[in-house]
Amino acid sequence: MNKMHRVVGRVSMVLAIALTGVALWQPVPVLAADQQPSAKDATATASGEVRRVDAAVGKVAIKHDAISDLELPAMTLVYQASPALLANIKPGDRVRFTAARQNGKYVVTAISN
Repeated sequence: MNKMHRVVGRVSMVLAIALTGVALWQPVPVLAADQQPSAKDATATASGEVRRVDAAVGKVAIKHDAISDLELPAMTLVYQASPALLANIKPGDRVRFTAARQNGKYVVTAISN
């Protein structure tokens, strides 16, 4: 019975990890033009390495060092971005980017490699 509990625990852990990855790529609502920015909204410029790009849906995963202005530790984070901004960006590129926190969502507003 103990062995079965370990197997069920491992399967549950793998499923949880897999579902977490799927959740990172879920659509994020776009703000209406008349919405006011919250007090926590901020903008910062940083450098990092592109890990994944999905220009069609406007998402880019960037591994970067801590970004203090956005209160982000060193991590790989999936950002929203205009598909046009991502046209020439590919995994492995070292990039300089400007990101903004808008109502709790992180958005790349400029990026260059």
